[in-house]
Amino acid sequence: MDLHQIFIDLFKDIGFAPASIDRHWDDLEKAYTSKSRKYHNLIHLENMIASFNDYKEQLQFPNEVLYAIFYHDIIYKTTRKDNETKSAVYALKILPENANIHKDLVYNMICATQLHQHNSIQDINWLIDFDLKILASNWEKYQIYCQQIRKEYKIYPDLLYKPGRKKALAHFLENDFIFQTDEFRTMYENQALKNIKKEINQL
Repeated sequence: MDLHQIFIDLFKDIGFAPASIDRHWDDLEKAYTSKSRKYHNLIHLENMIASFNDYKEQLQFPNEVLYAIFYHDIIYKTTRKDNETKSAVYALKILPENANIHKDLVYNMICATQLHQHNSIQDINWLIDFDLKILASNWEKYQIYCQQIRKEYKIYPDLLYKPGRKKALAHFLENDFIFQTDEFRTMYENQALKNIKKEINQL
């Protein structure tokens, strides 16, 4: 997948000045390739965009969803709880004044990736599911994901990390469903539940 080219095509469509696109790509690439990012990196974006491509025809606002994918983790600090809000603010801040995009929708999309709860706007539900698809991986891949997240939170000792991780995982179990679209729920819900419960038991 040529992530850079997808980025360029999207930004041209939105209305960014051609001369500014490479600068925005460099800023995004720098953020997502930070040494501290073991999971929330460019591979995570590629995986989300692969799901986006699979379900693009289902989306009412594909450009907004794709733009939100690129910027939903642009700000990511494990010591903070407002990463999504700050990422949403950043994503709007860099948009051209007359950008061909629904700014409020983009903001709401990115913020929705914090709590991952059902939304009345279906495209937001799709974005949430693209973000959470990793939870339904086979157990071997899921374990790699768990190890990557643990490395991102390496500043915390197990005494703090394990209860925090359990709380985050329990959040998914407290909701009626993990996935917000019927399609993802049918295909992935059972495996995601199995993985989450198994990880909780091992913490």
